[in-house]
Amino acid sequence: MKQYVIYRRVSTTEQGKSGLGLEAQDRDIRLYLDGYSEQPYEIIGEFLEIATATDDQRPELTKALNMARSHGAELLVAKLDRLSRKVSFIATLMDDRKVNLRVASMPHADKFQLHIYAALAEQEREFISIRTKAALKEAKARGVKLGGARDKTMKRNAAVQANAKARAEKVQGIIEPLREAGKSLREIAAELNKAGVKTARGGEWQASQVKRTIERLAA
Repeated sequence: MKQYVIYRRVSTTEQGKSGLGLEAQDRDIRLYLDGYSEQPYEIIGEFLEIATATDDQRPELTKALNMARSHGAELLVAKLDRLSRKVSFIATLMDDRKVNLRVASMPHADKFQLHIYAALAEQEREFISIRTKAALKEAKARGVKLGGARDKTMKRNAAVQANAKARAEKVQGIIEPLREAGKSLREIAAELNKAGVKTARGGEWQASQVKRTIERLAA
């Protein structure tokens, strides 16, 4: 029987108390177990961590990994960033032959694919940070006064725009060849879903989202 050790992480004590973020992780894990896991299965342990992704002190993760190793069970997480946002940390886990990792939101991904995804995600975060700083610098050069509530609003808007643009560029290599091949928006959405590529909110692609992504790339 397939055995799982479930690990969930939220960033703050407030999130841990309110359940914010936990519902989405529970949903993804449940969808994986119901739709992708071998049947029957057994959950032999569940661990909840309240810590930031950059915090190296993860006692609950250590417990989860030890249990998974000792039982030969799979460590199941909702998303890869619930483990860490550091490629080095993910790579260390990948090199551990006693650790069998499964990410619910990428049910068919093997260790190599997860490693590549972690590296791309880290590059994306770095690029978004650089883009946001550049946008603020350009605004200041145009004479926009930064400070107070207006500064915070502008930073938030710049971050949102940078994030959207970076995500569009991330799937550009898939969308453009399909467009050149004459595929419709609906067909492109189907190919993205088939490849396991998620939208910004972790959902399935629709034709309208493909259209917006193409418009961002052209802007």
